[in-house]
Amino acid sequence: MPGRGTGASAVAAGGCGCHPCEFYFVVSEDFADQVAQAFANLRTALAAVGLGPADVVRIGTYIVGHDQEKLEVLLKELHATWGTELPAQTLIGVAALALPGMLFEIDAVAVRPS
Repeated sequence: MPGRGTGASAVAAGGCGCHPCEFYFVVSEDFADQVAQAFANLRTALAAVGLGPADVVRIGTYIVGHDQEKLEVLLKELHATWGTELPAQTLIGVAALALPGMLFEIDAVAVRPS
């Protein structure tokens, strides 16, 4: 993957399906809505430091009550964001996350091309 891993890095952690202006409230009880909002929030965080999804080299995803249906929702969002060139990823099924009703969380490591 040309250009990856050669410059300064940025880390985004704790990305969730929370309202961008009211961070302590999830946008919906629906898993797909939370995933979509978490990815939108990640794109906003990356843009704030002059980066984008193409600069991401690793993500971690955390799913409450992980199952095949939730995996399919996540895969749809992953491919919408990165196409077929996905960053390295770890998916962890968890019992709970930080906020009530929170079903999904993402963290990312991005590298600024030099």
